[in-house]
Amino acid sequence: MTRSHALARVCLLAIALAAAAPVAARTPVYFQDPDGKAEFSPTPKQTPDGRAYVPVYDDDAAEPAPAPPPKPAAASQGRGRILYYRNPMGLDDTSPVPKKDGMGMDYVPVYENDAADSAAGLVSIAPGRLQLLGVRTAPVASRAAPVRSVRAAGTLAFDERGLSVVVSRTEGWAETLAVASTGEAVRKGQVLAEIYSPELAATEREYAVAGRVGGGLGAAVLDRMKALGAPEDEIARLRRGGRPARTIPVRAPADGVVIEKMVTAGMKVGPDQPLYRLADTAAMWMLAQVQERDLGMVAPGGKAQATLTAYPGRSFAGSVELIAPSLSAQTRTAAVRIALPNPGGMLRAGMYAAVDIAPVADSVPAASLVVPDSAVLDDGVRQVVLVERGEGRFEPRTVRIGTRGDGEAQVLDGLASGERVVVGANFLIDSESNLRAALKGFSAGAAGHAGGAQP
Repeated sequence: MTRSHALARVCLLAIALAAAAPVAARTPVYFQDPDGKAEFSPTPKQTPDGRAYVPVYDDDAAEPAPAPPPKPAAASQGRGRILYYRNPMGLDDTSPVPKKDGMGMDYVPVYENDAADSAAGLVSIAPGRLQLLGVRTAPVASRAAPVRSVRAAGTLAFDERGLSVVVSRTEGWAETLAVASTGEAVRKGQVLAEIYSPELAATEREYAVAGRVGGGLGAAVLDRMKALGAPEDEIARLRRGGRPARTIPVRAPADGVVIEKMVTAGMKVGPDQPLYRLADTAAMWMLAQVQERDLGMVAPGGKAQATLTAYPGRSFAGSVELIAPSLSAQTRTAAVRIALPNPGGMLRAGMYAAVDIAPVADSVPAASLVVPDSAVLDDGVRQVVLVERGEGRFEPRTVRIGTRGDGEAQVLDGLASGERVVVGANFLIDSESNLRAALKGFSAGAAGHAGGAQP
């Protein structure tokens, strides 16, 4: 046997021994999509069409292959190990390993304790997400409760105590009208019309005759003249020996404005027929419609400031005089009467006005807990604030709110002094909380799948 033959036999023997030796078991590092896509899994997995992911071993590093997925982040202190990763925008998409979404944003890790927080009703926000949302917090303070004025709208009306009606006490005819149009301003004692009354004219003549005859007849006739509405100056003129007049004047009983004229020249008039309606405009009423919930803060004597669309930038001071004894069944409001002085006659009946009424002393709350008004989320059914719990966690908490004013809200129940509440971007956190609740079932299933795959 030659030397070359001996060497060949040794090589064949080594090959045979190597083939006969047991192959050491290898553990895959991860599994990759069979099409070579950048989709990885730490456990065996199949594609949607049923094909198995390809195992990748340590000694496969020499072969060209896509970069392995990043190692899972270490468990955050106090939050437990990572269960899975969720879409950073809150979409219903999770991953058992770190990945990025279509915009290059990292998926957010979900820790063991996050599940406990979710069960406790807490909302967890990643630090980067907090900065993106612009979350701001403020402490719950203990100080005097905010005081707000009662705001209402209404219209102006004439003060009913300044209304008067002009009538003729005797039948006759309106011969002339000194005031012939609505809207004219008149003074007390001003002649409005001249009335020819046959009955009064006859009585005046009878008085003149009685004066010449003498006796007690004159006194009886004088009383009848007064009953027929003869003015005092006319009676005084007759006493001085004046001749009976054909007509008698009808005078204004007070200062005011003619708001209604029911007489025309030549028209027959009588005691049952008004001639004019006058309104004193030195003061006006504002009839404000106050909401039922605010009536406890309003009382007679309360100060009020009214503003009118007719006079922007100006306000008119007044005071509450009366609160209506009943509410409107349709609007659930009560009419509150406010007296407003009317300098220069600027205020006119029918004008639209808004008013701020200062609350009465008994309705002002004592010192209590207050938070910024922006911290309260009110959906019409309940009022909620988001309480900061640390490490990006927030607790939605139902509270009971009292008075509001000057950008603050009184907290009657649900918070403690010193706690911090979200005052900026709270509606975004609340929206994310609602989204998490909607996806709770999906997330729980994903968590269970990912948790079972962990070694």
